[in-house]
Amino acid sequence: MDVITHVRTFVAVVKFGTFADAARTLEVVPSVVARRIAALEGELKTRLFERSTRSVALTEAGEKLYARAGDLVSEFDELLTSVERDVGKLEGHLRVMAPTTLATQELAPVFCAFLARHPRITMQLALVDRSANPAESGFDIAISGRLASYDGVVDIPLQPVGSVLCASHDYLSANKLLTHPRDLVTHSCLVFAPIGTTWNFQSSRGVVSVDVSPRLQADDNLTLLRAAVSGLGIALLPKYISAPSLEAGSLVRVLSDFDPQETWFKAYVPRRRMNVARVSALLEWLAKEWKPPRA
Repeated sequence: MDVITHVRTFVAVVKFGTFADAARTLEVVPSVVARRIAALEGELKTRLFERSTRSVALTEAGEKLYARAGDLVSEFDELLTSVERDVGKLEGHLRVMAPTTLATQELAPVFCAFLARHPRITMQLALVDRSANPAESGFDIAISGRLASYDGVVDIPLQPVGSVLCASHDYLSANKLLTHPRDLVTHSCLVFAPIGTTWNFQSSRGVVSVDVSPRLQADDNLTLLRAAVSGLGIALLPKYISAPSLEAGSLVRVLSDFDPQETWFKAYVPRRRMNVARVSALLEWLAKEWKPPRA
């Protein structure tokens, strides 16, 4: 019997509450989960769960096992990691989440180079434009520029988002001059929906917060970029999105004396995955190979 696999399955059932939910996380069918639990109970010669049609509950023996099972699995992962590093090989599967535009514009070549460097590693890259807990979703790493906090998940800063306030020449020539962030309230603003309509700026006197009125609100920064280039309004865009248009002159910076408040791209990693060699290797690769956005 593969004890570690069966114990992992047991932990997943406890965590997610049903065989079906555990099966989805483990990427197997529910009957496989049921067989693993039955085999574990047979090996231990005791029932671990009281089952009902909709949920399961731990027996006394199950509670005793669960109290140590997480540590057992973590210690086994650490053992595998040390062996992988000792023999100088990396292999296995990585599951990574990242925002669509960031992945396609910035991260795809970084990931491809990593996979070329480590031919025994495979990767699933899920493009997810929302905050998501990687531990609950069964992922090794979630990369995001949104502030989040999850139990049992470590957040690792990768690099600043580096945002720029910008607009087209046509828009600026046709509208009132801006000298201070508060002037934005009289302008058409192009808003990235996940960050909301409150824009924050750094000044010599501290943070200046402005509630803007969206002319266009979208979940995609490329859409906002095209709207800004076409003269629809003022956009707050990440540098990796806005840099080519700024360099080409189709957009210009606005209020350059007031920098948008700094936010960070972070890697969110379940604590139990931090010591897995291939996860650590990808985090190190991102820190080294993912270059900061152009100014």
